[in-house]
Amino acid sequence: MSILQAFVHSIKLPSKHAIFRLNRLGMDHTVGYMFILLFLVSLPSLIDQLTATSGLGADMNIVFKLIYFFMFYYLPLTIFVFLLLCLIAYIGVWIARSLGRKLHFSILWKMSAYTTTIPFLLYAVVALLFPVSDVYLLLTSLFTFVMLVRIITVYPRRKKRG
Repeated sequence: MSILQAFVHSIKLPSKHAIFRLNRLGMDHTVGYMFILLFLVSLPSLIDQLTATSGLGADMNIVFKLIYFFMFYYLPLTIFVFLLLCLIAYIGVWIARSLGRKLHFSILWKMSAYTTTIPFLLYAVVALLFPVSDVYLLLTSLFTFVMLVRIITVYPRRKKRG
């Protein structure tokens, strides 16, 4: 499945068909998808930094501005988002167990990563037009958590042995 197909299915979440199609993707596709998505989220900040005429880095060469951007904005953003997805997926494991679903951390991490598509793209579009606080990105964690709970309920319950 291509990145475009993963994007289309992630827009359709929490539909059952989209969940099971995305579940078949490998973790390498999901991580690559997240890197691309996070680059799109950080694009407004990159444009602001490259077009700044005053401030700390206004006199820097464009190459140094790009290096500065990737080291001090994109990398910390990526680390923060990946850690937040891990936390949400870990909480999702507890919820799945309490609801009697047999779901592993890796599946919940993938699903929570794909649920960030809509809020992240919304942020990128709005941030290109208007200044938006980065706190909005924290609000996406609430959306992701709610969507993950809805996804957990799509999976069937464990069969009781006995």
